[in-house]
Formats: sequence, C-alpha cells, structure tokens
Amino acid sequence: MTGILAIDTATEACSVAVYVNDEYREVYEVIPRQHSQRLFGMLQSLLPDGQLRDHGIEAIAYSCGPGSFTGLRIAASAVQGLAYTSGLPVVPVSTLALQAQTALRLGVVDSDSVVLSILDARINEVYYALCGFAQGVAVVREGPVACAAGRVVVDRSITALAAVGSGCRFREELAGELRSRLLVSAPDLLPAARDLVPIALAAIARGELQQAQEVQPVYVRDEINWKKLAEQGKTQ
Repeated sequence: MTGILAIDTATEACSVAVYVNDEYREVYEVIPRQHSQRLFGMLQSLLPDGQLRDHGIEAIAYSCGPGSFTGLRIAASAVQGLAYTSGLPVVPVSTLALQAQTALRLGVVDSDSVVLSILDARINEVYYALCGFAQGVAVVREGPVACAAGRVVVDRSITALAAVGSGCRFREELAGELRSRLLVSAPDLLPAARDLVPIALAAIARGELQQAQEVQPVYVRDEINWKKLAEQGKTQ
C-alpha cells in the first residue's frame, strides 16, 4: 500500500498532501480559524474529481490530536466522510508525533534526538509527548499529557532535549532543571500533512488501520466528547 491522502488541521496550519508512487503533492497554509473554509478547496485542488481510488489513493491518514478542538473535529468529519464514500481504510496519527516528524524533515532535529513535542492547549495548559525516531519515523515514547507548563515532567536521565511546537512559548514557565536540558526550542514550528505519510506507512505495515466508523479525535482531556456520524443524526 503506497498511495496516501494525508490531512492535518490540528493547529493554526491547515494542510493536505497526496503521496503516490513516491511523489508528494501538497497544499499548506497557516490560516487560524479558517480551516473549515479552506480544507475542501485544498482537497479539490489535489483531487479535482474526488475519486480517491482513481488517483491511486489506498488509505487516508489524518492528524488525530491532541490539538485544537475545532480543528480536530474538522479533520475527523472530513476523513470519516471520505472514508465512507471511498471505502478506504484510515490511519490515525498523533499530532505530537507528526510535529516531531516535521521537525526532522526541516532539519530542526535529527534522528537521534529526543523530542519534547509540545502544543499550546489554551486555558494555561499545554499538550506534550516525548518522541523519538525509529528508522527515521517519529514514535511517541511517553504521553500525550495535558497539564500546566510548570508540571511538564521529563525523566532526568534524558539530559538533552529538543522542544518543538507552539507550547515552547511557555518555556519560561517550565521547571528550571527542564529548561536547562533544552538544546533546541522551536516555538514557531507547525506540523504539515506530508509528514503524516512516513508514520502512516509504518502503521500500515504493522496492520494498524481503522474503518470509517472508528474515526475519532484524541482530545486527551476526558471531558471533551466526539460524536460520530451516527450520533450526529447523519447517515452513512
């Protein structure tokens, strides 16, 4: 399986990528609070007739969270609809792993780095996970966790960290000993859908696929609930 449609709307960035025959095509824009207006235009620009299978797409990958509640809902709804229509399987990918993968592609970190992938969760909290790389593919080692920045904990045995993502804006609120271990801090880095592809391909190789009815965001905070299509009063 090599043809992937990838969608990410979890942060201020909104992006769609198509990966077929080892080639990428993508649309990427930083458009806070405009994802719902632009996402389907992006999809149409890459797949004008909407016939995913005809374009060599064999699975749909999406950034499942944590992230913006609204952004996660937009992606989940779009992916669920596309999966039902096309009959294609789905691959959910942690937004925090995706962010680490983008950092690797951009050269912000290298494949030996231990990455503190951290997002601004609003209401004075962050989402974070500790990520590493296995054969160049980002893997979540610990997390995700939602908490105040001052409560972020990383084992003291890890002496060198690269922090990436909007949560780095809370660097001064991190514990002093943790700040001292940050060799890299990239607060302006945002994830891109094309970087879902290597993670999705590794997941597919392990047989980790969802069906349309299983699509749901990962919010981390327990009080947030996602309603699937049937629960929203919609039909398949």
